[in-house]
Amino acid sequence: MESVMARSATSRILLSAPAFILLAIVIVTIAAPLISPYDPDAQSLADRLQGPNPAHLLGTDALGRDTLSRVLHGGQFSLSVALITTLFSLLVGTVLGLISALRGGWLDEIFLRVNDLLLALPEIVIALLIIAVMGPGFLTMVLSVGVVAWTPTARLVRSMAAQALSTHHVEASKHVGASRWFILRHHVLPFVAGPVLAQAALRFGLLLVLLGSLSYLGIGVQPPQSDWGSMLSDAQPHAIRSPWGLIAPGAAIFLVSFCVTLLGNRITHVLGGEDVLDTETKAESHG
Repeated sequence: MESVMARSATSRILLSAPAFILLAIVIVTIAAPLISPYDPDAQSLADRLQGPNPAHLLGTDALGRDTLSRVLHGGQFSLSVALITTLFSLLVGTVLGLISALRGGWLDEIFLRVNDLLLALPEIVIALLIIAVMGPGFLTMVLSVGVVAWTPTARLVRSMAAQALSTHHVEASKHVGASRWFILRHHVLPFVAGPVLAQAALRFGLLLVLLGSLSYLGIGVQPPQSDWGSMLSDAQPHAIRSPWGLIAPGAAIFLVSFCVTLLGNRITHVLGGEDVLDTETKAESHG
């Protein structure tokens, strides 16, 4: 019965409209080298700043490059960096949160104070400081954002793991001599998995916007590589004459962020029954 309900819940998530939209975006970005009508770096000054037309469905930029081709190829970089950063922050946050909840005492207190300090500082400010020291680049973007992106996940995991460890069945497991690993695997991880997955989806959308902001400021991805954020920066001076250079990458960032947020909420409703934002608020109050 439980397996049937689990399959039904998974089907509701995977067959939802946001999941189909995200899948379509991922497929077209992966297949960009095959389906792009032009080389994204090919310049044609005679065709610069064109609007949508049969030859260029989304127009061209200031250098005559096809906007559709650049959006498709730029999505590869934007989505991959956001995914790597999200996975990195999810792994670090989960491990640190579990250690804090399991060990407790002075280690838990230090964790909470460091976490509070990092949460009080805007992520983009810390990322800017790290990039200023290390210089722009792919690895620097991942590290600069990943250094602070783990804090909400760690706080959530620590709070929910502490709740799980205080339940009667965990106390019973301790009395019969169950190991810490057994308790973690059978009682704690299943309890935190749903909210953590939901928050990971939400964080992916936020990190996509943050990474795009860094590229927009010119300190993220560097030429000749481009992503959606750098495309927005390139198109801004020509927004009046050729708005499609702003609309296309901006719509891509919005659509992906919106869909992953909806998926995050669906995961929470299916597994936990409450909104992901409510879960985060409760985690803060328990911290």
